[in-house]
Amino acid sequence: MSSSIILTVIFLYFLGLFIISNLTTGNDDNQTFFSANKESPWYLVAFGMVGASLSGITFISVPGDIGSTQFTYFQVVLGYLFGYFVVALLLLPIYYKLNLTSIYEYLKVRFGKVSHKTGAFFFFLSRITGASFRLYLVAIVLQQFVFNELNIPFEITVVLSVLLIWIYTFRGGIKTIVWTDTLQTSFMIVSVILSIYLINQSLNWTFIDFINSDELKTYSNFLVTDSFLEKNYFLKSFIGGMFITICMTGLDQDMMQKNLTCKSLKEAQKNMIVFSIVLVVVTFIFLLLGALLFIYSEKFGIMIPKLNGSTNTDLLFPEIALNSNLGNLIGITFLLGLIAAAYSSADSALTSLTTSYCVDIIDIKDKTQEYQTKIRKRAHLVMSSILVLVIIIFDNYLNRSVIDGLLVLAGYTYGPLLGLFSFGIFTNYKVNDQYVWIVTIFSVILVSFLANLDPSYLGGYKIGYELLPINGLITFLGLILIRRK
Repeated sequence: MSSSIILTVIFLYFLGLFIISNLTTGNDDNQTFFSANKESPWYLVAFGMVGASLSGITFISVPGDIGSTQFTYFQVVLGYLFGYFVVALLLLPIYYKLNLTSIYEYLKVRFGKVSHKTGAFFFFLSRITGASFRLYLVAIVLQQFVFNELNIPFEITVVLSVLLIWIYTFRGGIKTIVWTDTLQTSFMIVSVILSIYLINQSLNWTFIDFINSDELKTYSNFLVTDSFLEKNYFLKSFIGGMFITICMTGLDQDMMQKNLTCKSLKEAQKNMIVFSIVLVVVTFIFLLLGALLFIYSEKFGIMIPKLNGSTNTDLLFPEIALNSNLGNLIGITFLLGLIAAAYSSADSALTSLTTSYCVDIIDIKDKTQEYQTKIRKRAHLVMSSILVLVIIIFDNYLNRSVIDGLLVLAGYTYGPLLGLFSFGIFTNYKVNDQYVWIVTIFSVILVSFLANLDPSYLGGYKIGYELLPINGLITFLGLILIRRK
């Protein structure tokens, strides 16, 4: 597929986003930017959140991981489903009752100013690294298949990617994103379904033939129940997935900011439940696509591409879509799906980071509207610059599957948030607020030690995604030590 076609697709895609941005901006005020004036239809939020939750990582890294992990990621996804119900029934009522703009304001109400700032700090770490992971993935694909040919450095690719997001979100904020996420989710789902259809067609299979094939059976194992010591044992993956959802959705300003734009608690809960069911179905379709990609590559002798000298299965889908003989249609749909997946999560991350900085870190609520707007726009630009820097750092140091890297990182950054919120919700204790940051830092250090401990010291037990609840438990216990009546 030629670079000119790829660049044309990218140009037309962003032209559409800019048009939506202009149509949805309305008043260039902070209420619109932060909460969309609480007028978002729940079904639009639910559908758009599918794309924001999946991101470019699900679009590329989940199918690419099938070769080594088969369908075992679905164990984590089942845990996600249970976690979403916890968010809908436990956390959303608290946020709506307090009428929060940033969910970390809860920590200020419950414990004090230091807890509030500590929660916002860990969100910053979580969301900056998470958004950077997602954008990094789309940036390396564009670099590998487009910009290398044009002799454009990777750093320029990253700057252009983030600049485009900044342009279409700097005025409308979350109101714009509710609508652009809907468009981007549509592109993503159409892309994966059409890719499955076209690849099956090239194999002279119907979808039923594919489902019943012996080739699929070699990749379709999803239950790991042989030994509890294994990293991806079912119960460990399920519990880890549940807590990943509770934290990466329920305790994450990015995801909750969309929910808080709904008109009422009832509509927000309806949004969350419908979204969670759709997400599980769509993720399973991505797993099917992953198996199909490996079957296709084996039949036609397609080599897994290399990145920085090492094979990288994250690049298998783009290699087949853009460089095989399947035609331009699959290449175009892949590009639309990839860009939609990447930017549907990155644009909301940029907006939520700006919101949290303004509301949690520097507290602009009591300032004049003119001052608030000026600070908000500056913060939006600064957050964009930080994303660029972190992505470039990833390019030099990341050496693992992006989906695995993201979920492992979540264990470190979301654990303190889990401990803080659970202590606030499930106990009546106050804490010595000035010591909260010490407890959370200690928890991260201790968890880091446990995660890197040789399994032989734990009787062969390998710590997996349950690292997150362990981190939360350590934070919870630390807060007990500094409690006061």
